[in-house]
Amino acid sequence: MLHDKKRLPVFLLSLICLFGGIRVADAQMAARQLTPLNSVAAVVNDDVITGHELSDRVDSIKIQLEKQGIALPPQNVLERQVLERMILSLLQSQFAKETGVRVDDAQLDKTLLRIAQENKFASLEEFKAKLVADQVDFKALREEVRAQIVTARLREREVDSKLMVSDSEIENYLASQAGQMQQGEEFQLAHIMVVVPEQASAEQIQERRQKAEQAIAQLQAGADFAQVAAGTSDASDAMQGGNLGWRAADRIPPLFLDAIVNMSPGQVSPILRSPNGFHIVKLIDKRDKDSAVMVMQTRVSHILIKVSENVSDAEAKNRIEAIKRDLGNGAAFADLARRNSEDGSATSGGDLGWISPGDTVPEFEAAMNALEPGQVSEPVRTSFGWHLIEVTERRNADVSEEQRRQQARTAVRALKSDEAFEDWLRQLRDRAYVEYR
Repeated sequence: MLHDKKRLPVFLLSLICLFGGIRVADAQMAARQLTPLNSVAAVVNDDVITGHELSDRVDSIKIQLEKQGIALPPQNVLERQVLERMILSLLQSQFAKETGVRVDDAQLDKTLLRIAQENKFASLEEFKAKLVADQVDFKALREEVRAQIVTARLREREVDSKLMVSDSEIENYLASQAGQMQQGEEFQLAHIMVVVPEQASAEQIQERRQKAEQAIAQLQAGADFAQVAAGTSDASDAMQGGNLGWRAADRIPPLFLDAIVNMSPGQVSPILRSPNGFHIVKLIDKRDKDSAVMVMQTRVSHILIKVSENVSDAEAKNRIEAIKRDLGNGAAFADLARRNSEDGSATSGGDLGWISPGDTVPEFEAAMNALEPGQVSEPVRTSFGWHLIEVTERRNADVSEEQRRQQARTAVRALKSDEAFEDWLRQLRDRAYVEYR
């Protein structure tokens, strides 16, 4: 099945059909004699996904699903779902290479070490040994993490960096059902998404609707939602049973929220239609949580020296240390910030205003919280670069209105980001040459 009118690259034709100069007919006969592990599962632009790669990924997914207690869908359904995920992942990898997005081994090792430490392992070697003992292919996991980093960077560059949230969008959201609902209420959801291609024909739309209707029929017959999601959903979380986790009302798409507002835990929505396709939502549970109104705020200033392709980590650290020495020799923090800081706050002497918990990255917040009013930190490294942080004062403040607007802004941005990224992936898929073997 072809999804594009592009011709198969000549070198791939040679690779597939001319092993050692044999004729095409002979190659076709030889291909029928190959085992699935040695065959080509799909051609994706100038790359291929082999049967061996597909089999390995399916085995890995099976282990994950079994550990989560999710019943396995039929083998052919699971293979099709996994292959689609592999195609999307490969397309993103291809696009990343074409546009200069790279994740080198050193960056990857740092991420893996952080994951190991978050899971209470003393070293990467100990983490690796545990994974091997659990029958997890560490090499495959390593490349999966690399792919996830690439996806995050692509999403930031191609989608998130281009999103804007206007004041009118915030006002509209606050006036909506989501904005009016109790701020402390959360919902645990799972979903099934059946994607409809961009500019799909009436026949294609009907075909996708029938797929969603088949899923609904399975659920009404008593099938497990996670199993149906794993075998049907086109969403990236299909292999986790479609689980969206716990979400506050302001982080749920209005289409879903309208469906679940009158549902009881355990109920499943009818088929919902969005620009991206058809959806089925299950309300697993809901709960109330306390939402603090009074918070401790910190008035803080900083000086930032960024790390970039032209400025190494060592150079940035040396510069911030030199500024720290100038500060120790009597220079004013605000003057040094105006002259040196590579941040929009430089014009105001580095003043960031009143900061609430969670407003900054963890490394910055931890260093800020360790300071007393009037103190300046030692150089602090974050993902932005090297900082000097000065705490001016602290206060208890009622931030309910501020939090309400910020939550609305975050919710609108998250919804726009999810929709825009799904649309970007769909366009990437529609432009690609894909042939199933």
